[in-house]
Amino acid sequence: MKIACELQYVLSLKPQIMSHNLLDALNVRVVGDGDRVLVLAHGFGTDQSAWQRVLPYFLPHYRVVLYDLVCAGSVNPGYFDFRRYSTLDGYVDDLLFILDALCIDRCAYVGHSVSAMIGILAAIRRPSLFTKLVLIGASPRFVNDEDYHCGFEQEQIEQVFTAMQSNYEAWVTGHAPLAVGSDVPAAVREFSRTLFNMRPDISLFVLRTVFNSDIRGVLGLVTVPCCIIQTAHDVLLPASAATYLTDHLGGPNTMEVLNTEGHLPHLTAPGQLAQVLRRVLSR
Repeated sequence: MKIACELQYVLSLKPQIMSHNLLDALNVRVVGDGDRVLVLAHGFGTDQSAWQRVLPYFLPHYRVVLYDLVCAGSVNPGYFDFRRYSTLDGYVDDLLFILDALCIDRCAYVGHSVSAMIGILAAIRRPSLFTKLVLIGASPRFVNDEDYHCGFEQEQIEQVFTAMQSNYEAWVTGHAPLAVGSDVPAAVREFSRTLFNMRPDISLFVLRTVFNSDIRGVLGLVTVPCCIIQTAHDVLLPASAATYLTDHLGGPNTMEVLNTEGHLPHLTAPGQLAQVLRRVLSR
């Protein structure tokens, strides 16, 4: 069954990736000296370099798997298949294929933003793979509806899409400091750099996919223990999103609130985040 699934996965890839090793295409790295495996998965607008200030805290104790989402600016844009990645399922397939290719049968998973959603879906498919999910800046849905108020109004989202289409550079310049939140100019520069590295049409497409995603209906299927990490103030994500997750995830879960602001604590408060991660991963 596993071989058949892997064959089906390979056949679904674009020819450009089929002729290229997927681990190379997504810049997969395994670093560290520990016995346990830890996966660090970045969110929209960044790449694996977002973890560079957190990574040193874990190298003595874990084998750390890092990779780039196919939409990241560090990945050849020719590998991005608009049909395949029109839902989060394609990203879930990539994650599971990477873990299988590396012969990993148990790991802890830390996912930021959209990669938190990807991790949830992967854990529903293959719960035995994951010892714990740590979900940073996570939401099951980023758009409000009649009975759900943990995100943005649809009109606000459309304004974002219009701004990205009309002048991507201007949008990045305004969005980066808003998302970073904290007064950390180096973090704004870093997030701006990785946003600018993305091809604008791919960036817009991916953000549409994220905002169109809704995984509320499957949260109860999660049996893997989870920890939700939220900053004290995140203009992109209200605290109610974290509360919704704790109330609806099927398995045991906890929530941690970092004493910092913004959507990217691994860029703005890496030491504080690392301390919390080490504590929750040891439980």
